[in-house]
Amino acid sequence: MQKKMSTFLFDKIVFGPVNSRRLGISLGINLLPTASKMCNFNCIYCECGWNSPNINHEKLPTREMVKKTLDKQLSQMVTENRLPDVITFAGNGEPTLHPEFETIIDDTIELKNKYCPKAKIAVLSNATRIEHKSVFRALQKVDQNILKLDAASDMVVKVLNQPTFQYSVEKMVNNLKQFEGNFIMQTLFVRGTYQGHNIDNTTPQEVSKWINVVKTLMPKEVMVYTISRDTPAAGLRKVSKKELESIASQVRDLNITVSVSE
Repeated sequence: MQKKMSTFLFDKIVFGPVNSRRLGISLGINLLPTASKMCNFNCIYCECGWNSPNINHEKLPTREMVKKTLDKQLSQMVTENRLPDVITFAGNGEPTLHPEFETIIDDTIELKNKYCPKAKIAVLSNATRIEHKSVFRALQKVDQNILKLDAASDMVVKVLNQPTFQYSVEKMVNNLKQFEGNFIMQTLFVRGTYQGHNIDNTTPQEVSKWINVVKTLMPKEVMVYTISRDTPAAGLRKVSKKELESIASQVRDLNITVSVSE
């Protein structure tokens, strides 16, 4: 039986600021429930743990609640002279699941311009809902649309990300082509075992397939990283900085900017 690790949830709509490994001083926004995780992936490495069994019955914060809370927090930060580098939509699951995602992004742009015009807006997303026009439009409005693609093989995605719907890498790649390279691709590399399956998206075969996807999409930036906190599934291991840099060098050969975190 897999051991339950010490994962955590964000208990507020607006949280932080925190020092992000990849983004700097980040003020987070959680559009999902504060007491449980809500996502259409159930990644075995997610720091927020497993999805809630009541995923379709959880209460989400309203657009008005998000705007009011963010307005108050940014106003306070201006008073304290500690402005964020970035306002990041992350939290307890997939932010684009919120039905008011696009209008919340519009509100956030308005508040950012009012209080901290130099800050950027980032969204951490698994990109599964970009078929929805409003989600696609919203992601085009932000400074950093950071979209996940952990592997180029359906089987690896199935075990690593555990999508709760029929997922196809080929379909995802075709959808991502809509951005014409104007997005940041984020990939977590990890190895280990889960429920009898060996997991390793760092093998030469998997990396080669992944590089071909990068070459096809040509994103403006790629973020390469590995696990740094407890995971809901036991048996997972970090990938070394040396290995991550080796993978990153193949992306740099395509003249694409790469950031590496461990």
